[in-house]
Amino acid sequence: MGLRVYNSLTKRKEEFVPIKEGRVNMYVCGVTVYDVCHIGHARANIVFDVIYRYLQSAGYEVKYVRNFTDIDDKIINRANEAGKPCREITTRYIKEFNDDMSRLNLKKPTIEPRATQHIPDMINTIKTLVEKGHAYVIEGNVFFSVESFSEYGKLSSRSMDELLAGARVAVDERKRNPLDFALWKASKPSEPKWESPWGEGRPGWHIECSTMSAKYLGNTFDIHGGGKDLIFPHHENEIAQSECSTGQKFVNYWLHNGFVNINSEKMSKSLKNFFTIKDVLKEYHPEVVRMFLISNHYRSPIDFTDNNLRETKGNLDRCYTMLKLLKEKLSAKEGADAAQSFDAAKALKGRAASFMDSIKEAMNDDFNTAVSISILFELVRLTNRYISAPEFSVCAGSKQILGAVKERLNSFADIFGILTYDPDAYLSEEKSEALSKLGISESDILKLIQERADARRDKDFARADAVRDKLINHGIILEDTAQGTKWKAKT
Repeated sequence: MGLRVYNSLTKRKEEFVPIKEGRVNMYVCGVTVYDVCHIGHARANIVFDVIYRYLQSAGYEVKYVRNFTDIDDKIINRANEAGKPCREITTRYIKEFNDDMSRLNLKKPTIEPRATQHIPDMINTIKTLVEKGHAYVIEGNVFFSVESFSEYGKLSSRSMDELLAGARVAVDERKRNPLDFALWKASKPSEPKWESPWGEGRPGWHIECSTMSAKYLGNTFDIHGGGKDLIFPHHENEIAQSECSTGQKFVNYWLHNGFVNINSEKMSKSLKNFFTIKDVLKEYHPEVVRMFLISNHYRSPIDFTDNNLRETKGNLDRCYTMLKLLKEKLSAKEGADAAQSFDAAKALKGRAASFMDSIKEAMNDDFNTAVSISILFELVRLTNRYISAPEFSVCAGSKQILGAVKERLNSFADIFGILTYDPDAYLSEEKSEALSKLGISESDILKLIQERADARRDKDFARADAVRDKLINHGIILEDTAQGTKWKAKT
């Protein structure tokens, strides 16, 4: 099955056919850089990072553009509050954004344009709209006339009456229609400003993305993405001004990711359930966060809870535990070929190939990472079962097959941006952090385990139970096995 994507414009899944064979042009709306990013920003950016990675793995040459909005009312307000120039504010938060995305292992887009670098291009687009009768000038401001575009509302599938009834539109009696939006804003005292045919001012938000996407991807391109909250008014307005300006279709496929809820509630500063990426990464490993945010289909909402994060961490830990064991098998001294072991390894290789086909099928079905990740987990479980079996022996043949299985695992883990750490380093770091949070060291745990063993040897079971209870109170669980007592920290 070829790639099919859900198009927000047509409200159905469609076969993906790029404008130019083998090439994909994709634009995703970036952040407005006036503050640090929250977990909702993380989801949107990780979703489109995975899409970017998958398209590349499928053989497409991808030109991926993700912008920075570095001129906006919120930026101006933040600068005024801080008593600093806007540029100082935006420079700081672009760096903060890049730091967050680097920790979450996002690949860099092909191009990351800043709005302020493209003001002349925006002015030219606005001039075209005025000349064509789609925009009008009042007191140095330029507004787009939504009534001049008969298809206005086609992305949100609502009429102008419905849009007006549901919109939070600031009252401005200068506008011909309350839904008309600013393409150019006349400057106010102490605001950043640029010269234009209509006087000094700055661009509106919507015109920024239309202009930058056209500059780097052309008047019509393949994919435009962003969060569902951008469908109206931002993306609706982008369509209107772009298609009125060029007379051509703007975008072929619109992709929108769902929201992040916090304990089943919408994330909101007023509800005090607002989490920045930096806050979350203090508690959870970046790959745990990344894996969690792609564990649901990208169009569905996802519920951010400690229980869900802990469950994801457990799954990731099991992946790395298997990779550690696989690493040990691949570096172990080879013995003689054992027919039973070799046959088991060949069976594993066949199952791995089948799983890889299933992952491709899931990703070709509108980038279904939820199904894909579950298949990857199943392959991890299966691999662990094979190489942990008593009859498994390391030989030249089984090593070759395990190497091929590891390569398949790595290639698909790379699409998801996970399993990038050395397993020994990851597991050691996670163990240290877990013990630090529990307030106990590994050496103390081993001393107490020995103390318990001595008590059991002396048949002092009350003391042995007291030691076990002491460890449990520290969040350490013991397991008595034929190979001795093992321990693990509660997650």
